[in-house]
Amino acid sequence: MDTDLKAFLQRAEALMARLEPLLPAPRTPIDWAGSLAARWHREAQGGYLQPLKVSLDIRPDDLIGIDRQRELLSSNTRQFVSGLPANHVLLWGARGTGKSSLIRALLAEHAAAGLRLIEIERDHLADLPRVVDALLGLPYHFVVFCDDLSFEAGEGDYRVLKSVLDGSLERAPENVLLYATSNRRHLVPERQSDNEHWQMVDGELHPNEAVEDKIALSDRFGLWLSFYPFSQDHYLDVVRHWVAALAEQAGLNWRWDESVEKEAIRWATSRGNRNGRCAYQFARQWVGKRLL
Repeated sequence: MDTDLKAFLQRAEALMARLEPLLPAPRTPIDWAGSLAARWHREAQGGYLQPLKVSLDIRPDDLIGIDRQRELLSSNTRQFVSGLPANHVLLWGARGTGKSSLIRALLAEHAAAGLRLIEIERDHLADLPRVVDALLGLPYHFVVFCDDLSFEAGEGDYRVLKSVLDGSLERAPENVLLYATSNRRHLVPERQSDNEHWQMVDGELHPNEAVEDKIALSDRFGLWLSFYPFSQDHYLDVVRHWVAALAEQAGLNWRWDESVEKEAIRWATSRGNRNGRCAYQFARQWVGKRLL
């Protein structure tokens, strides 16, 4: 009998050794008092929130020339963390104009009031209901942040997003909002053929209703903020700000003159782009060279 029991236990141990790598690793609940942000990770058995170490070095005042967008988003977020009605937000427009930076800056401004940031990749939006469930009932206010949000024709994840935002019986709880950035206002592409009402398109008997289904996603966001390409003066203002900020941190004495302005313009021309990202990159390069 002892021999049979010993053999059984050995087989059980061997089986557990084979199964253990397939089981999800135990996850320690996030201490939101000490963690300001997290990222959703997908795995075979579902997914989990991984705490992130974030730097609060970007403040809303660092974002030059987008005062209206900054004030509207900050006001919406103040309402949210105060327990007042607030809207999901879509920030759309030209690349490098401060959309993602503005959301990160909000964390520095409102973290003390209980704001927390959850980052989710566009390809993981099908897990959004799980993310929302994990945040339900917690004594914090969570902004779920999706960067570069858009969908191609034929993809169905946008319908999950529509239901979570507004339109299903089980909506997002009051302590969760979605802030998304995109280079396009209509997140699902609308084809020219969609407007050809006079003929059947790809077997669609009611093409106008198909168009409504596509653009309905953007309508779920109560607040739209538009970001436009920088003028040269706007670009140079941002360059001056970041050069001054980085030079002050490094203890570098400098002054703005025509030579710096020309260098900044040449930098933007060589990249074929004038935006905040380009201005910040030039400032880092210029200050770094002076320090070297």
